[in-house]
Amino acid sequence: MAATGVLPFVRGVDLSGNDFKGGYFPEHVKAMTSLRWLKLNRTGLCYLPEELANLQKLEHLSVSHNNLTTLHGELSGLPCLRAIVARANSLKNSGVPDDIFQLDDLSVLDLSYNQLTECPRALENAKNMLVLNLGHNSIETIPNQLFINLTDLLYLDLSNNKLESLPPQMRRLVHLQTLILNNNPLLHVQLRQLSAMTALQTLHLRNTQRTQSNLPTSLEGLVNLADVDLSCNDLSRVPECLYTLGSLRRLNLSSNQITELSLCIDQWTQLETLNLSRNQLTSLPSAICKLTKLKKMYLNSNKLDFDGIPSGIGKLANLEEFMAANNNLELIPESLCRCSKLRKLVLNKNRLVTLPEAIHFLTDMEILDVRENPNLVMPPKPVDRTSEWYNIDFSLQNQLRLAGASPATVAAAAAGSGTKDPLARKMRLRRRKDSAQDDQAKQVLKGMSDVAQEKNKKIEESGEAKAPDLKTRRWDQGLEKPQLDYSEFFSEDVGQLPGLCVWQIENFVPTLVDEAFHGKFYEADCYIVLKTFLDENGSLNWEIYYWIGQEATLDKKACSAIHAVNLRNYLGAECRSIREEMGDESDEFLQVFDNDISYIEGGTASGFFTVEDTQYVTRLYRVYGKKNVKLEPVALKGTSLDPRLTSETGFMPLLPPAVPWERHVRPTGPGWRMLCSFWLSFGSRQGVFQPGKPAGA
Repeated sequence: MAATGVLPFVRGVDLSGNDFKGGYFPEHVKAMTSLRWLKLNRTGLCYLPEELANLQKLEHLSVSHNNLTTLHGELSGLPCLRAIVARANSLKNSGVPDDIFQLDDLSVLDLSYNQLTECPRALENAKNMLVLNLGHNSIETIPNQLFINLTDLLYLDLSNNKLESLPPQMRRLVHLQTLILNNNPLLHVQLRQLSAMTALQTLHLRNTQRTQSNLPTSLEGLVNLADVDLSCNDLSRVPECLYTLGSLRRLNLSSNQITELSLCIDQWTQLETLNLSRNQLTSLPSAICKLTKLKKMYLNSNKLDFDGIPSGIGKLANLEEFMAANNNLELIPESLCRCSKLRKLVLNKNRLVTLPEAIHFLTDMEILDVRENPNLVMPPKPVDRTSEWYNIDFSLQNQLRLAGASPATVAAAAAGSGTKDPLARKMRLRRRKDSAQDDQAKQVLKGMSDVAQEKNKKIEESGEAKAPDLKTRRWDQGLEKPQLDYSEFFSEDVGQLPGLCVWQIENFVPTLVDEAFHGKFYEADCYIVLKTFLDENGSLNWEIYYWIGQEATLDKKACSAIHAVNLRNYLGAECRSIREEMGDESDEFLQVFDNDISYIEGGTASGFFTVEDTQYVTRLYRVYGKKNVKLEPVALKGTSLDPRLTSETGFMPLLPPAVPWERHVRPTGPGWRMLCSFWLSFGSRQGVFQPGKPAGA
């Protein structure tokens, strides 16, 4: 091929699967000067070949599943390079050169399944980056400045790392369409940045320690969001923010603790795939029958029984897959067999007794899994009914009888016909079931009877035979809740008029802040913010926030959260108390103060740690004696200065230790009297003595 002169015109080469270990690499590759894309996957490369330097028009390079420890080499000299795919290698932090991020056209970078512990240092310089995959590494933190320049990102995968926080600058990714954060310990991340990603279409948060409290309160702005994965978390119910996603097509809530579904699910009019496996569901709401575009429904490993599946499920005309394995199903609704497009029906590990006879009329059925149902008896297949048509009585007298003719007319018609054996005719028209069908019917009835007896036996053993329909009550539901009094913290008229109220936590107690200081927060304090407004119906509604300063002590943080809940209980509000942290405030919180908040250094005293100024006591002493100097305390007033004693004695006021006098003056003689004179004049200036002639002058 080299002799034919074709190589300079080759646009793409796939050399994947070859063995290039030991430094061997085809020399003819450097002759492919017009090469646009090159694939070297699974070739055993340990370093980048030198021949790449001649491929000046190369745009896409894939070197996945090799043994590369570094990308240093010729990449920075390829001016047209747009995509670098180096997943599943042995790259470490030092193996990613900084100069590749200076390439003007670099828009795709895949470094997943490597050994990175931090983001590449110069990654923020790749201003034209569109696709970034850093998943399946060991990255612990994301630099704050990373997303300042990467505002054109469309795809971001940070899954399977060790991230505990996300930078607030992620809200700048307004063009992002896919965000994957699976398998990261993001327990304390509120994900407030999501509301700004208005172009988001796919959001995967599998195994990120999501609960009801660390999810955004609203996702109304994400009108394009179609794929959401919140599986393997700790959700007790479907998050309220999901009900507003009208474009949702795929929703995965498997492996949570969800016990029931809201009637609001009928808002998912575009939903095609719903996965609720491995939860605690006992029934499905009738509103699920309104999801007419639903194609796949997964309900494995729940607690569903026959009553838990709505009878109107047959309205799901587009349903193709229905999986409800490992539940408590004894029967399934016959309407499920009206889903004519059903291809896959999985009902193994249940307590099925039989299936509807209409199951045989699902002509598109490919998989029917009913294993591990010990009492199951399949319904008989329908026989060919064409023979029954020949048993229809087309005689004249029968037709006259059906038409309502008089008995005389019917008898006259019968007289004109030939004699026939009436007994034989009755035997022909009578339909009898064969013995096999009778045996199967008996087995079905026996299975249903055994299931009912077993259920009654369990009810009797648990002592609930008299009221089997009543749910067990928790031990604390019968206790009378104390009537808490919050009047000592909040006034009676709080939250009764539209407006804004702010409290500052001081010594464990909320203190009302003057309106002039609204929006000004001390860094070492915590605050509670109440916004009162009228809704569309003219009723009072509230928003409650508690703001945490960066330098706030633990007692202030705890008290702000506690009193925010107390305020909500005091008002009887249904809203949540929302946590706001300094430097990471949500857009809703900033709008309360018209996006005008400021921080002030310092804060009030903590309830645990109080700083007090040292108190000094001023005293007056009379000094006397020549060889043995003595001190005698006298009253701290002007009358204690007796001029008759000034020749032999002196007076000294004891003030705060500001002047080291003992190092400069001896305690006897004229120097001592000079010291007393100094102290008297100093005391006058301090307001201790009345101005006058100093002693010993």
